[in-house]
Amino acid sequence: MDADKGSEAPAVRAAAGRPPVGEGRLADRAYAGIVQLINDDQLATGDRLPSESGLAEMFGMSRTVVREALVRLASDGITEARRGAGSYVKRRPSARLGAHMPMADLSATMGTYEVRFVLEAEAARLAATRRSADQLAAIEHSLSALRLALLSSAPAHDEDWRLHREIVLATANSAFVSLFDHLQAEVLRIMRAGVDISRSRPPEVIDAMMGEHETIVEAIRAQDADGAALAMRWHLSQGRKRLMP
Repeated sequence: MDADKGSEAPAVRAAAGRPPVGEGRLADRAYAGIVQLINDDQLATGDRLPSESGLAEMFGMSRTVVREALVRLASDGITEARRGAGSYVKRRPSARLGAHMPMADLSATMGTYEVRFVLEAEAARLAATRRSADQLAAIEHSLSALRLALLSSAPAHDEDWRLHREIVLATANSAFVSLFDHLQAEVLRIMRAGVDISRSRPPEVIDAMMGEHETIVEAIRAQDADGAALAMRWHLSQGRKRLMP
């Protein structure tokens, strides 16, 4: 595909006929608008996006807002900035994501991962040092339930949620539990999408997902605090990548 695709021509088409991005925080709207542009114009990995000024004109926003959206898109692995050359498509969000969430919500949903990187990595660290025998048994029971669900054709997001929550419970800190429960709706939506997308791919993708959970639990079992935190961060980073093709 021509390296210039995604610069002026899509900008002109968008200004002429593309519907305005939805309501919400301006940067979230710009984020959703750029994702819509990538999908509607069928931009491939390596294609260049319109310039910041072109996107700003397209969405009726300032370049500052567009720049913030591009920074977040780059953080989420969807775009990448090249010095002096603009922003390019790095990964396209999976088309299956639309079955689980409106693309207008993608920014907020992906933003949940940033909170989880901090919250759940530290929760795993604390769980490794504080978990009781009963709490470890509950974590291992949840791991077994998740394994059965993932290896079947049944939904597995509830089992995934329970395992992560059992780890948070093992921190013995109610503030962690309250914060994690506050994220429940977004986390379940991510987990549901992640399992669905992973099942549409070769079996080793589900095997990798299961292996990541097993590594977390193994570190908690061994009371390896640093290992548990690292395993949780790796799992979450891989989970975010699995939402992309």
